[in-house]
Amino acid sequence: QVDLVESGGASVQAGGSLKLSCAVNLRNDWITCGMNWYRQPPGKRRELVSSIKSDGTITYADSVKGRFTISQDNAKNTLYLQMDSLKIEDTAVYYCHTFNAPNVHSECFGYWGQGTQVTVSS
Repeated sequence: QVDLVESGGASVQAGGSLKLSCAVNLRNDWITCGMNWYRQPPGKRRELVSSIKSDGTITYADSVKGRFTISQDNAKNTLYLQMDSLKIEDTAVYYCHTFNAPNVHSECFGYWGQGTQVTVSS
């Protein structure tokens, strides 16, 4: 019912910027309960980077506060992650994750994108 397609991953030097996009394809008029960006560094567990709830509440992991900005374009059904002042430790596969439901009375289900690689070098 929900397809997520990330883009924007690339190799960049430390201090540089990237903007990730996640196109959310909702079928059958499903609604969005919340949207997140996760990342999985090499050899490490997947971690939450940033979230935006349906009420607009935004949160960030401490490691990216002040450098990353999550946003969404409802008209385009697209989630973004602007990443500035990138550090080597930001190197990871970045995943888009959403919670969606068939209607406002239903529970929300989680969906993952395929991931996009971000590599930051010195």
